[in-house]
Amino acid sequence: MSKVAIFISGEGSNALKMLEDFDGSSKVNLAFIYSTKPNMRVEKACKEKAIKFHFRSWNVESHEVILEICREKGVEWIVLAGFLKLIPASFIDVYPNKIVNIHPALLPSFGGKGMYGMHVHKAVIAASSRYSGISIHFVNGAYDEGQIIAQFKVELDVGETAETLKEKIRVLEHQYFSETVAHLIDKRD
Repeated sequence: MSKVAIFISGEGSNALKMLEDFDGSSKVNLAFIYSTKPNMRVEKACKEKAIKFHFRSWNVESHEVILEICREKGVEWIVLAGFLKLIPASFIDVYPNKIVNIHPALLPSFGGKGMYGMHVHKAVIAASSRYSGISIHFVNGAYDEGQIIAQFKVELDVGETAETLKEKIRVLEHQYFSETVAHLIDKRD
């Protein structure tokens, strides 16, 4: 069984889904969830599952603190579930090809710095793309440029809006993210 830490910056819907999906898992043991912002909903869910929740701003000092918590807890994998900060080399050196991110578009399109959440969905709509989806990929130190592990797509409807696309993407995230992470961990460990 592999110990996993989840990092978030947003509302945490994927982290909540993973809390549910990995509860009682024989493959994944959630060590803790770290958030760069206060998140009472995720913190409450962690408390109910007896999983530690850490809130701390993301800066040079906190990098070392969070990395040390990962080491102390025996974390083997880090999952970025809506984490909006660049992962420093200090993490990538300790966890090479063991940090997994999800992106709400089909990379390499619509990725990079500043491309997250509604910014991505608006860009997909503005480009009149026929498809969008999710990309699950390794983190390599540059925004959204790591090796792709899996992609899942959805067709855009006539009259699609950024808001309706966001909901379609969320369905894909909740359907495939936990499963892909569990499969990857099982295959690698």
